[in-house]
This record gives sequence, C-alpha cells and structure tokens, in this order.
Amino acid sequence: PTFFSVMSNRFSDIELREEEGIPTEEFLESCYAIVPVLDKLGPTVFAPVKMDFVGNIKKINQKFITNKEEFDTLQKIVLHEVSAGVAQVRNSATEALLWLKRGLKFLKGFLTEVKNGEKNIQTAL
Repeated sequence: PTFFSVMSNRFSDIELREEEGIPTEEFLESCYAIVPVLDKLGPTVFAPVKMDFVGNIKKINQKFITNKEEFDTLQKIVLHEVSAGVAQVRNSATEALLWLKRGLKFLKGFLTEVKNGEKNIQTAL
C-alpha cells in the first residue's frame, strides 16, 4: 500500500453532480488529505507550497461554511461570486480555487517526474 492508495479522501472518489458540478465538501476533504504529502516530500522545500495550498483551501472553506446548502458545489460558489462582482477580488474563493488548481497541477507534474525516475528534486520541480 502507498500513501495515495490508503488516503481516506481521494479526488477519484468524488462523484460529480451532472448539472451542478463538483461537491465542495468532498473536494476540500480531498485537498486536505494531500497536505501530509507535502510534509513527506520535504518540509523545508515544500513549506511555501504547503502554506499557499492550505491558505487557498481555507479561503474556499470559509466561503463554503457561510452557507453550506447554497455553496454545496464549487460551481455555485464561483457563479455566486461572479454575479456579485467579487470573483476577481483578492482573497475571493474563486481566486483561491484558481490558485489551488494551479498548485494541484504543479504537484501532479512534480510527482509524475519523480514517478518517471527523476532523482533530482530541483530538476523534478
């Protein structure tokens, strides 16, 4: 078993809601489940990545907990912020989601490099 195979919350287990999109709570739980990976990879090297990652998760969660029923999907959060004219405001949940997506993509790319045999962390980064 690997860290990823025994994770309690995995992105692959999230069931998309056909018309509504990605469930917020399950997505956030899967994001939080990845945080320990950053510690294992290198608490010093990945400290800024972890801080950014966790900060963005918290921003989305703060929006979610203001109205869990209304913001039960990420799409509903984004559409609400777009209609309210705050989607592009610094520290909005929409901006946090954008940066979180970029962080996840970065982490996936790094792990792919390692999986493909790259031994040098700097090169993999």
